[in-house]
Amino acid sequence: MTAYLLNLATLATIFGILAASLNVLIGYAGIFSIAHAVFFGLGAYAGAQLALQFIPDVLLACLAGGAISAALSLCLALPALRVRGEYFVAASLGLQMMAVTVFSEAHVLTGGHGGLVGIPPATLFGADISSPAPFLAFALAVLGLLLLAVRLLMRGSFGRALMAIRDSESAAEAFGKDVRALKTLAVGLGCAMAGVAGALFAFYMAFVNVESFTLEQSILVMAMVIIGGTATLAGPLIGVLLLLLLPAGLSFLPFIPPTQIGAVQQLIYGLAMTLLMIFRPAGIAGGRR
Repeated sequence: MTAYLLNLATLATIFGILAASLNVLIGYAGIFSIAHAVFFGLGAYAGAQLALQFIPDVLLACLAGGAISAALSLCLALPALRVRGEYFVAASLGLQMMAVTVFSEAHVLTGGHGGLVGIPPATLFGADISSPAPFLAFALAVLGLLLLAVRLLMRGSFGRALMAIRDSESAAEAFGKDVRALKTLAVGLGCAMAGVAGALFAFYMAFVNVESFTLEQSILVMAMVIIGGTATLAGPLIGVLLLLLLPAGLSFLPFIPPTQIGAVQQLIYGLAMTLLMIFRPAGIAGGRR
C-alpha cells in the first residue's frame, strides 16, 4: 500500500507541475491551448535522450527539457500573436496533431511508437534518487520552486500586464503594453514548466512513447485546470488530485466492471465540468464569481 500511495503522490506532483504550467497560459494570459501535451512530450524526450546518451542527472534533464520546450514554444506563440479565441484553439489543435505524427515517425529521436526504453535510474549530483521516496522529495521541491516563481511573477508587473491582456487585449495595448512580447514570454514560461514536468515523467516511468502526449492528455490537463480553478495557485493542484484519484477510487467499487472504468471516468469528467460551468465557472478554488 505504501508503494501504491508513493506512486500516486509522485504522479500527482508531476501532473501538478504540468497543470500549473497550463494555468499560466489559460488562467493568467487567457491563451486556451489544447497542445500542451506537445511540450510535455518535448521535455520527456529531451530528458530521456540526455540520460541515455550522456548522464542520467535529473536536474540537468529538467533544465534541458525546460530549455528545449521553451525554445520550441514559438510554434505556439506565433499563432497566439496572430489569432485568438476559437481560431487559436484550431491552430493549437493542428500543432497537437502534427506533433503526434512527428513523435511517431522520428524514430532516431523518439523511438517511434515503440518509444524510448531503458532510461537509466535518476541521479542528482551523482547520488541515486531513483527510489520512490527520494524521487518524490525532489519532485515536490521542483513543484514548490516553480509555484513560488509563478506566484512572484504574477504578483508583479508582469502578472498584472498578462491579466490585463487576458481581460481585454485591445485595452492593454491602448495603455502601452507590449502584447506580443508579453504573450511570447507567457507561452515560453508555461511551455518551459511543461518541459520540466516531462523530464521528471520520463525518469519516473523509465519509458516514454507517443501515447502519453496525445490530444487526450492535453484535454485531461485542461480539465484539471478548469475544474480546480484558473488563475489560482491551488486550483490546478486540486484538479490534479481529483482527476488522478478518481480512477483509483473507481477501481475499488465492486459494481463497476474493470473494463467500464474508463467510460465511467469520462462520464464523470464531463458531468463535473458541465456542473462547474453552470454553478461555479471559476472552478473549485476560484470562488463563486
